[in-house]
Amino acid sequence: MKVINRVYNREYEELEKYEAGIALTGGEVKEVKKGGIKLEGSYVKLMESGPHLVNAEIPAYKYAKNENYDPKRSRKLLLHKDELEHIRSKIASTPSLTVIPIACYNKGNLIKLEIALSRGRKDIEKRKREKAKEIKRSQQREAKEYMKN
Repeated sequence: MKVINRVYNREYEELEKYEAGIALTGGEVKEVKKGGIKLEGSYVKLMESGPHLVNAEIPAYKYAKNENYDPKRSRKLLLHKDELEHIRSKIASTPSLTVIPIACYNKGNLIKLEIALSRGRKDIEKRKREKAKEIKRSQQREAKEYMKN
């Protein structure tokens, strides 16, 4: 199982990647292993108690007790102290950086979250990137058509 944040590559420029564990309840673990996590619009917030994944949606597992369950609650991330200090120092030195989740996947019987220290792209950069992709696709299409004839 691997769930990818599809918006990430368009909206952000990746600077550094990290692998973090995520603290979940039993029903959430089963739902995530089924692929039921949505990372679009989520981010990592650095708090006093450590990093937290904010705004990621994990729907309630249908066979678990779901009393007072909040699918968008913030979940604690598990990082090494040196990695956490490195991220904090980078964000303190450059305030335009954010930490965004890229993917969630299984590693053995553990659930890992791939996060990245990122810089947001401007609208002009996004348009240039999309235009370059479109040009590349059209060239590949033309080459394929040429090879058929």
